[in-house]
Amino acid sequence: MGDIPSAVLFACTMNSVRSPIAEGVMKHLHGRHVYVDSAGVRDGGIDNFAIAVMNEIGIDLSQHRSKTFDDLEDSSFDLVISLSPEAQHKAVEMTRVMACEVEFWNTFDPTVAEGSREMRLDAFRQVRDELMRRIKQRFPIISVVDV
Repeated sequence: MGDIPSAVLFACTMNSVRSPIAEGVMKHLHGRHVYVDSAGVRDGGIDNFAIAVMNEIGIDLSQHRSKTFDDLEDSSFDLVISLSPEAQHKAVEMTRVMACEVEFWNTFDPTVAEGSREMRLDAFRQVRDELMRRIKQRFPIISVVDV
């Protein structure tokens, strides 16, 4: 647990599930105080199951535009959190010449889950809930009381 940085990038393989979910959660919890973005190593599009499980908790990902590291408009991040081994490699490469921390949160890819629609949604929910837990633990919500 550390101080909350002013700019955080979440990264995964295709910016279609894990990093958009993490971005959505972080914006929901800290979006007024932290610049948050996400990117993937390769091109992808937002996954409909990711949109569905985030809607369940009141976070709308339907307008998310997937992007790669090369598409980022700004690369001035204090912290990059990579959620897949491929993204970790890219994040380390990108930050070699930057004063930026990199953390690796190896996160299951729910798109590989098989079974019924409900079983697949459960895999996405598990990823969502795990990322929510880790974000709340890493970036605790500090309540401010007006005096």
